[in-house]
Amino acid sequence: MAQASDRGSNGDEIVVVDLDGDIIDMPAVQRQDSLYMDATRAAGASHRGQDSWAKTLRLAFQCVGILYGDIGTSPLFVYSSTFRNGVGHPDDLLGALSLVIYSFLLFTIIKYVHIALRANDDGDGGTFALYTLISRHAKVSLIPNQQAEDELVSKYNRGKPPATLRRALWMKEMLETNKAVKISLFLITMLATAMVISDAVLTPAISVLSAVGGLKEKAPYLTTDEIVWITVGVLVVLFAIQRYGTDKVGYLFAPIILLWLLLIGGVGMYNLIKYDTGVLRAFNLKYIIDYFRRNKKKGWVSLGGILLCFTGTEALFADLGYFSIRSIQLSFGFGLVPSVLLAYIGQAAYLRVHPEDVANTFYRSTPSSLFWPTFILAIAASIIGSQAMISCAFATISHSQTLGCFPRVKVLHTSRQYSGQLYIPEVNYLLCLGACLVTIGFKTTDIIGEAHGICVVLVMIITTVLLTIVMLLVWKISIWWIAVFFIVFMSSESIYLTAVLYRFAHGAYVPVAMSAVLMVVMIVWHYVHVKKYKFELEQSVPRDKVKELLGRRDIQRVPGMGLFYTELVQGIPPVFPHLIEKIPSIHSVLIFVSIKHLPIPTVDTSERFLFRQVDREDYKVFQCVARYGYRDPFEEAKEFVDALVEHLQYYIRDVNLYGMGCETMIVKASSYHSTPAESFGSQEKPSIRAVYAEEMLTPAESFSEHTIQASSRSKSFAKFQEGKMNIVEMMKIQQEQQGILEEVKKGVVYIFGESDVVAEPHSSLLKKIIVNYIYSFLRKNSRNGEKMLSIPRSQVLKVGISYEI
Repeated sequence: MAQASDRGSNGDEIVVVDLDGDIIDMPAVQRQDSLYMDATRAAGASHRGQDSWAKTLRLAFQCVGILYGDIGTSPLFVYSSTFRNGVGHPDDLLGALSLVIYSFLLFTIIKYVHIALRANDDGDGGTFALYTLISRHAKVSLIPNQQAEDELVSKYNRGKPPATLRRALWMKEMLETNKAVKISLFLITMLATAMVISDAVLTPAISVLSAVGGLKEKAPYLTTDEIVWITVGVLVVLFAIQRYGTDKVGYLFAPIILLWLLLIGGVGMYNLIKYDTGVLRAFNLKYIIDYFRRNKKKGWVSLGGILLCFTGTEALFADLGYFSIRSIQLSFGFGLVPSVLLAYIGQAAYLRVHPEDVANTFYRSTPSSLFWPTFILAIAASIIGSQAMISCAFATISHSQTLGCFPRVKVLHTSRQYSGQLYIPEVNYLLCLGACLVTIGFKTTDIIGEAHGICVVLVMIITTVLLTIVMLLVWKISIWWIAVFFIVFMSSESIYLTAVLYRFAHGAYVPVAMSAVLMVVMIVWHYVHVKKYKFELEQSVPRDKVKELLGRRDIQRVPGMGLFYTELVQGIPPVFPHLIEKIPSIHSVLIFVSIKHLPIPTVDTSERFLFRQVDREDYKVFQCVARYGYRDPFEEAKEFVDALVEHLQYYIRDVNLYGMGCETMIVKASSYHSTPAESFGSQEKPSIRAVYAEEMLTPAESFSEHTIQASSRSKSFAKFQEGKMNIVEMMKIQQEQQGILEEVKKGVVYIFGESDVVAEPHSSLLKKIIVNYIYSFLRKNSRNGEKMLSIPRSQVLKVGISYEI
């Protein structure tokens, strides 16, 4: 057996093996297609590269409007939430201000802006992006649909192993082999997801209610109930405009937030100079110690109000994909930080003279001549800040669907420029209802602040855990720095968590209850999804059985192309023989299509499709895996078919040109790789990761041509060319390709297997409740597959089957 190899820049090797034992005198072939070139690029490259300063400044201006609305409106309610029972001692204001300054510095600036932003997933941020980043370096997914070929996608960016190889391998082995760790990682990611969605209910409620509450300064006759109903009206308008997307009014966001930041910074400077410059002593950490020594338990409980100063950081991290790291750091350091800190310092200076106004510090500390401009900007900034959190919730739910963790809902892309600008009608209605009920039920920002705080701190703790795993698994960083990071942030965030939990019954239970419901929905949906996938995998139809079914005499051929949709990527689903038994006919071209989401933001269209022939000669039956990133939108049905057929043509050409004369195997060898995945279309786990030519997985459109070009100097390969790639064979390829196109013109039918999943008779009562009732209810009230893929009803054929799991 002879083999030729080509070693890429990352140490990976392509080995060509002749299984017949004949030596092929062929030089090393450097693959030139975009698949291989992108897959072997150096990992760790910036997702935007080094932008010019002009572009960086433009992005810095834009991110002021998108990212800083939530965190920039925190001065509306921090002091009122911290001192619920009034200011006990004048120096308590210095202690609270010192806590605000250093909490803001530690969590917002150091943790998020200078650490977390660098742990992005090809430009995407948030806890979900951290989970998918981990998923690319360790097999933590509970769905057994991993394929070795997925790692060749250009944006997978596995790259070389980190310098600390032993530590990375230890972490990788623990994540992959310890089921408890794998499930725990999944559960905390789902908890963070549920908390972000709950936060999208609470952020609009507390922000808008705080802003509208300023009306009492000019209209003291307004009752609390009237303020609440005005707030509800604003919230309804806020959620009603979500369908238009932020890009429609996005150009107004940055100027409004910039004016808001300039205003609160200017007012803060004015109050500092007018009332008490002595509050600058709060930069001395001793005032924090004195604050806790003086107030003891009361001071510890007040941390639940202090933590509201860094709300919005999770949205800042989650919306990273629209901007570069440098633009965020620039606008954050020179725009947000000075303005917000001046606002807090100015309010503390005002309260040193007027401590009785702590319940409405923001508006009382604003000069009366600036009240109405401040009020209007506060309403606008609150809406914009809420908008960012709502958009974050939409993106989070959309991403959760790609993991199979959320019932199918309609996801609309509101912007052609930004793929992350989403709108989900069903979720929008529920968020609006939740925000209005919270506002009507609690009526004050104090109680809503308690609820808001637990969302913020729990998401931060989960982010710390996931960041630590990323540092251990991916980053080239000393273990001592990782230990310092984990100890500092986990301990400090845990203190804030205990302070919030102490007042659990005063409002913190609301997001916990909402998150519990959301987690039940996500866990049940994912549990049944995994069980169903494993059942189909175990019951998948072998190739020989498929050929036997296709060879039956009573099988009739139907003109046109049939696309048989299935979640299974390894093998033929058991619903297929059920269809043949009920309707003994197949289309002239039949393709089993599996929609698969990879743990990366986007997949280039040139790398989307993988093909394998089931029976090409007699029945033209193929398998196809269509791969998407978690931010990729689905194409319209016609666009999808056009792209699929185009890549099928490439596959037919390549498998004829490259696969003739000998059975050839392409093996990708690497010194640092995961446990071999099940190969595409295979029942057994191979000992090596192989792609057979007659089963070629082909996003490589130009693979054949470049192979021929690179090997043209080889006499034996030239002989192979002359003997096998003659005009007759080329005509045969063209006829086969033309036959596919003709069948497409006759019509395309989309076949869906509608599986009714029930628990086995001997299952436990809990399992029967989960599968037969909760999951059944969710499935009946979620969208069908053809609606998700925008397929015309007239072209849909559904095949029903029942599974007992």
